[in-house]
Amino acid sequence: MSGEVFVIGVVLAVALVAARLLGRTFGVPEAIVLVALGGAASFLPGATAVDVPPDVVLYFFLPPLVYHAAFVTAPREAKEDAVPIGVLAFGLTLVTALSVMAAALLVVPGLTWPQALALGAAVAPTDPVAATSTLQKLGAPRRLVTILEGESLVNDGVALTLFGLALAAMAHPVTAGETALLLVKVALGGVGYGLALAWAIGRLRPLIKDGGGQIVLSLVTPFLAYFPAEHFGFSGVLATIVTGFMLGIRGPGVLQPASRLSGRVFWDVLVFLLESALFVLLGLQIHKVFDGVAGQPTGRLALAAVLVIAVVVTVRQAWTWLVFPLARYLPTRPLDFERLGPRDRLLMGWAGMRGAITLAIALSIPLTAEHRALLLFLAAVVVLATLVVQASTIGPLMRLLGLQDGRTAVVEEATAREALLEVAMSELDRLAADQKIDDQTAEVFRQLFELRLDRVRALLDQDGDGPDADRASPAPATPGRELRRELITAQRSKLHELYASGTIGADTLRRIGHELDLEDRRGGTPAP
Repeated sequence: MSGEVFVIGVVLAVALVAARLLGRTFGVPEAIVLVALGGAASFLPGATAVDVPPDVVLYFFLPPLVYHAAFVTAPREAKEDAVPIGVLAFGLTLVTALSVMAAALLVVPGLTWPQALALGAAVAPTDPVAATSTLQKLGAPRRLVTILEGESLVNDGVALTLFGLALAAMAHPVTAGETALLLVKVALGGVGYGLALAWAIGRLRPLIKDGGGQIVLSLVTPFLAYFPAEHFGFSGVLATIVTGFMLGIRGPGVLQPASRLSGRVFWDVLVFLLESALFVLLGLQIHKVFDGVAGQPTGRLALAAVLVIAVVVTVRQAWTWLVFPLARYLPTRPLDFERLGPRDRLLMGWAGMRGAITLAIALSIPLTAEHRALLLFLAAVVVLATLVVQASTIGPLMRLLGLQDGRTAVVEEATAREALLEVAMSELDRLAADQKIDDQTAEVFRQLFELRLDRVRALLDQDGDGPDADRASPAPATPGRELRRELITAQRSKLHELYASGTIGADTLRRIGHELDLEDRRGGTPAP
């Protein structure tokens, strides 16, 4: 066992460094490099003995990944686009899982419906990392990115609920009525437990003042959500999603800036390591996966792989082109579906890469399950095919469709900075009028704010590289730590007001909010 851990650790460390280097040099998605390096390492002496217990993947990887995705979800955007997100996350995920199940039953002799449903549930959810990271870098429309991110969060819960049903059916036969009752119990129980836990954690977090304690609490929270829910027969994934989403909404209001800063760094690193490890583990399993299906006819394997990939890609394109537009006629409040034109739907349909969640679900199929090697093989080829083909072509497709709008993000951020600087100057004038600060201190801050305001307004009047150019010019240190705190507090309040009114999006909120936290922590000149 210690030898396996050592091999995995060495391969993971080498793969992480190499993936970053090769990905940036050749513009290849890092996930592809990680899988390739893991696959190459699987042929090394000693690597063939590496085995990944399904429980480790299901219980160790999934809770923190799902919790983090829910925590950073943009609440206002998710509410505004709840219908398109739901149409994709619920309808498309269910149809994809059932379609893949039907295709697998058609081409794989002896496969049972629970086993086929387990495969369908594994390949149904999309991976947000490869698609949205590329879309954001190229300046994709913000609404399109929001819908894809919201879909990837909710469809994880739907897919894992279906997977749980498949595992239950593998253990003992279930009727249609039992299936319906089980789904209701699993869903409602998971949501209810998640709400209760979020309330309890939300009351506890303000009592913990140090950053280390906050990090520990945030780390155990997804496991507190997942394990008890699963123990009582509820959906651990839904409980984790609800807990993360509710705490994410309240997070900025109950945490100190230092806690937010350290927590953000910790979770960024943790999620990066977990997602990277899953891709490396898939590569390490490739040798065994191919050995497990070596005795089966090559033609049948190829037919099954091509059919499953075709179903996954075709169903998504058909859904975005034929079914998705019909959602505008749902009996709900009016939504601007007209903004999702043919080009948007084509890009949305192509941005259906599978990744970490698919790997985690597939690797969680019990080792004793019949046809496990075949199911893992089919899930792996879907991940590889969508990553290699779709992830590597989504950038050129986006440029071909003319959907780049990078200037919008620049203008939005500059507008927010202008508003925050104006609020800071107004607060400075109020404090000076109330004689809470001396004239010399007020004049130093006022000159600094006017200089930065001129730069931001110049950026709004002309094309530029973005607000980073302004941040690159350091401001001189100034006295008055308490004054700086008051000005930062006023700017932070204005920032959240801009987000609530829809003037800025979640990305701008997080980016500028992070700068304000940095300034608050180090007592430097207030951002922006």
